[in-house]
Amino acid sequence: MAEPFQFELVSPERLLISEAVNEVVVPGTDGDFGVLKDHAPTMSTVRPGFISVKHTDGHESRLYVVGGFADVNPNGLTILAEEAIDVADIKAEDLAEQIRNAEEDFADAKDDDQRLAAATKLDNLKNMKGALANL
Repeated sequence: MAEPFQFELVSPERLLISEAVNEVVVPGTDGDFGVLKDHAPTMSTVRPGFISVKHTDGHESRLYVVGGFADVNPNGLTILAEEAIDVADIKAEDLAEQIRNAEEDFADAKDDDQRLAAATKLDNLKNMKGALANL
């Protein structure tokens, strides 16, 4: 059995997780990588995808991240996520509505900055929908 290590997942809005865990699988830009206690120090950008967390009580949770940075150091793992959502909190009908709203925002954009922001949000939502379909 893996030994626990400290894991923190932080989004701009709040601290989502701060606890000892057994393992975390991170969607790194160069591919997924697993982190266990005493992992070599590493820094990586995080691509949109799922973080899988194996908790010390045996259950596993998944969170969808839009992107960010991961820092593995002697104290554990910290992920600074652009946005993170627990998969259990994602409802298909809500996601479909968010996609429709983002499509409308894109169509209604008045300048390049608004168009780019709407396109980025729409891409992130569609990536999330595709990733959820592959679970």
